[in-house]
Amino acid sequence: MERLMGLDVGDKTIGVAVSDLLMITAQSVTTIKRTNIKNDINELKKLINEYQVTKIVLGIPKMLDGTIGIQGEKVLNFLEKMKRYIDLPVELEDERFTTTISERMLIEADVRRKKRKEVIDKLAAAQILSSYMQRTK
Repeated sequence: MERLMGLDVGDKTIGVAVSDLLMITAQSVTTIKRTNIKNDINELKKLINEYQVTKIVLGIPKMLDGTIGIQGEKVLNFLEKMKRYIDLPVELEDERFTTTISERMLIEADVRRKKRKEVIDKLAAAQILSSYMQRTK
């Protein structure tokens, strides 16, 4: 069986989600506070081992026209560094609007602004992973 990990990589945090073993649902797991690449990778490795992840789905932020912008370049740079330390296949998934969708869901659920900030990235990671799983069924 396969278990996927979805990542929403930002400048300050990395949202993390994992699939269930049947690859039907994506669950938000945690948000890693970024400090430096070594610590970021070590935190990811712990989660990969804990959940026995076999593939990573990395959200790639694209511009509205589909091109890669500055933030997308940062994510690709993170991917290159990550590949040096984590030997798993990685798929890129367009993450346009995932944070916006996640924020709207939280607002509709009447979640306070402070709490939204705490969970938005891991919820976006779940959106990225869910989108990938639906697209590749």
